[in-house]
Amino acid sequence: MKPKKDIGPEKTALILKFGQIGDVIMAIPAARALYDKGFEIHWVCGRAVQPLLESYSWIRLVPTNDKELLLGSPFQRVILLCRLWSKIAFRRFDLCATLYYDWRYRLLTLPVWARRKVSLSWHQRNTMLVPGRDHTDEFARILLSLEDTCREQSVAPVRPDILPPSPLPPKTAPTRVALVPGGASQLIREQYIRRSSPENLRRWPIERYLELAKRLRDRNWEVVLIGGPEDGWVSSYFHDLSVTDLIGTLSLPQVIAFCNACDAVISHDTGPLHLAGLSNTCLIGLFGPTDPATRIPRRPLAVGIWGGQGFACRPCFDGRSFAPCNSNGCMRQISSELVLRELDRLLDARSQGESTAWAVILPEMPGSS
Repeated sequence: MKPKKDIGPEKTALILKFGQIGDVIMAIPAARALYDKGFEIHWVCGRAVQPLLESYSWIRLVPTNDKELLLGSPFQRVILLCRLWSKIAFRRFDLCATLYYDWRYRLLTLPVWARRKVSLSWHQRNTMLVPGRDHTDEFARILLSLEDTCREQSVAPVRPDILPPSPLPPKTAPTRVALVPGGASQLIREQYIRRSSPENLRRWPIERYLELAKRLRDRNWEVVLIGGPEDGWVSSYFHDLSVTDLIGTLSLPQVIAFCNACDAVISHDTGPLHLAGLSNTCLIGLFGPTDPATRIPRRPLAVGIWGGQGFACRPCFDGRSFAPCNSNGCMRQISSELVLRELDRLLDARSQGESTAWAVILPEMPGSS
């Protein structure tokens, strides 16, 4: 049963946000707040996040092939743009929100009639994601036209109301932990990132994941690998270890359902981290180039570990691009011992019925006592 909306005239909002997964998840609470205020929510989305948004019964989707629309041939772009405009052009909305900084995205909603049109801007504070702030809170502030003043409560993630059952049977080991060794790619910045570093700068080194998996298996815990179809390269690193490999086999809603059946999920800053944030599992996020305060899900039993303590270059992501780094030292500073310690702390708190608030943990600086 859907929650009742506030009494009042129904209004309509059009949101354009293709992805990535984390960005979409962080925008959902703002959309939900609009819905609770009486808005009918329409969302222009890409194919990658369509299954996720279909898990929210109160969102009406306008799907499109965002990869071809952004990176396809001129002919493909024109055809897809015309198809998109045929669905949204000249319709009346009370709000049209294009949640991008790049002015070219505004062309996609150019023929939309709306009482209020919003897009992100680097020049106007009221439509800027203020650096250092949680993006979920910032999307809510922008879409709801909130005054930029003291707000003591952060916006919590909004969980889907339509989910499939977990794809795995009940656990047989005492504890089930999911690891996310791959991921961390972005459609628009992918070429830049590959030029900047031999590996994606947001990833925790695969060797550290392997070391952690071995220590968990030494405890006779169940270890499961999750990730997208593009993460198949990860599997070979774990061939000699008894783990369950689900990489490339789960839909986005299935990932959330699976995380609900886990005791904990450990991931760097990538899509499954945010999907796990929509579950009730213990969550450890590993950060370096990006500030965990802007991305860690603001919910109980969630911890962000921010590597690079003492680094002058941290964070190196400025909202548009990463610094040209060849060492990935901030992520390498995070040890498997620290991750294991935080994992034990979270699991112990949950076993005792405690609901610890989200937090950011910093490694000790090298040489400190």
